[in-house]
Amino acid sequence: MRLKTLIAVLALIALMPGAPASGESRLIYEIRIPFEAGRRVTSVLPDGSEFDLGRVEKLPEQTRWPSYTASAWGKPGAVTASAVNAVHILIGVEDGRGRTMSVIPQETIAPAAGAGASIVLDAKAGTGFFGAWAPPVGTRITVSGETGTRPLESGRLPEDGETLVFSVYEGDMPYMVEFENRPGGRVTAWSEASGAEVIARVIRPVGGTGRFEGTLFQNAGRVRANHSGVIDVSTSPRGEIGGFQIIPWDHALHSKEMQGAWSMTQWMIIAHPDGKSMLGGTAPLFAGGLVPGTADRETLWDLWSTYGRKPLVLARLSGGEWGKLPVSSGRDDNALKEVTHLRIYFPITKEP
Repeated sequence: MRLKTLIAVLALIALMPGAPASGESRLIYEIRIPFEAGRRVTSVLPDGSEFDLGRVEKLPEQTRWPSYTASAWGKPGAVTASAVNAVHILIGVEDGRGRTMSVIPQETIAPAAGAGASIVLDAKAGTGFFGAWAPPVGTRITVSGETGTRPLESGRLPEDGETLVFSVYEGDMPYMVEFENRPGGRVTAWSEASGAEVIARVIRPVGGTGRFEGTLFQNAGRVRANHSGVIDVSTSPRGEIGGFQIIPWDHALHSKEMQGAWSMTQWMIIAHPDGKSMLGGTAPLFAGGLVPGTADRETLWDLWSTYGRKPLVLARLSGGEWGKLPVSSGRDDNALKEVTHLRIYFPITKEP
């Protein structure tokens, strides 16, 4: 993007209002992962009901530092990425770079996890802890043991016999967010409490699809991953690779691994409405809400949770009616060139 165009877009952004504030939240379930090979992983509802999410196959030998750039924008002791192929946990921030530990399924492609820095589950990618029960970015994690409960501390892995506890809350998130896919386009959050509010502006629109490996485990028109610096959307059927990403301007500007986003069509770059504040690591787009959601034939504790906790992505082509996102596998620089609007529906667990 030419400098004059970028300056003009940022000036337009500065005129827009800020993001809506988060409201109250409620605990919807806990996930308990024993730090011991062979033990079962469970999800527990507030009423005590338990669901089996698989077994621990392998424990980490270390943490990963430095981790990917945007990991440092999360909260230490909390989930910093939630995806069909990995859940990354921010242990701490050292010299400006994140130290992470990951939870991955045996069946996975997850380069960001790092060698020897993961808890490996016998679950399938895109399901269970990596699907219907996936914890959103920002989910707090504690360590429970015989001596009580403690925070997940930097540089200190859980010990044998202790359990990682993910406390998953449902907060005041929008029910959908719309993106005008053009330079300067509005990113509008719709919620029952606040109505429509512009929470970001588009700096660079998306126009194509690429080979984002984790999309292998997600269906088209679904969120593949969310972390403090990305929303990854699958455009390919499960079993094929293809998708695009939405990233904040701060990630595109400061992360070495994202410099190609300025010249390629596979990324939408957005910025905070005031043109100055950081968007990465903030709700609702990069914390607190989006998850991969239920896969085909997965069920949760009731009907609304099963179908509502499945974020969908719709599109308008050439300004027409809302419909399904175009299906595209592999790299196609022009696969989304007719997309003028995008809409992401956020997960819910109760009737609107």
